[in-house]
Amino acid sequence: MSYPRQFDSITSFALISDTHGLLREQVLEALKSFKLILHAGDVGPRTVLQRLETIASVVAVRGNTDCELSCLPATELLSINGRLVYMLHDVHMLDLDPAVASISMVVSGHSHQPSVTKRKEVLYVNPGSIGPKRFSLPISFAKVDCGESSFSVELVYVS
Repeated sequence: MSYPRQFDSITSFALISDTHGLLREQVLEALKSFKLILHAGDVGPRTVLQRLETIASVVAVRGNTDCELSCLPATELLSINGRLVYMLHDVHMLDLDPAVASISMVVSGHSHQPSVTKRKEVLYVNPGSIGPKRFSLPISFAKVDCGESSFSVELVYVS
């Protein structure tokens, strides 16, 4: 694991995943209120990241369909206001114990199924997908508020 990328004085940030090349206007509008966007993979073409970067700082990991973006890392470790956040595309590929590593949040995508769970004081967040609709799954992303001692996660559903 490498040294974490540092982000300080962040009050909130957005978690997105599985755009697969599609950025909906209503999602882009909602993302304008954030200074930091974390993308958990399956981005699509590089232009998706370029468009997001016109809104905020973007940190992205490579998903299983990101052949054009092989330069993206498979995992990313961030320090946000002194709390560690670990990103990867598929949570089933997690090869460390986040609780032992003092990680506060694990962010993943892949399943397109939005979820927020907590195990051993670690938040596991899948923001769902903001890309093409898949089966009966919703279009969603997550908003993370940075409290003094913890993160608070809200799933945001897009109609």
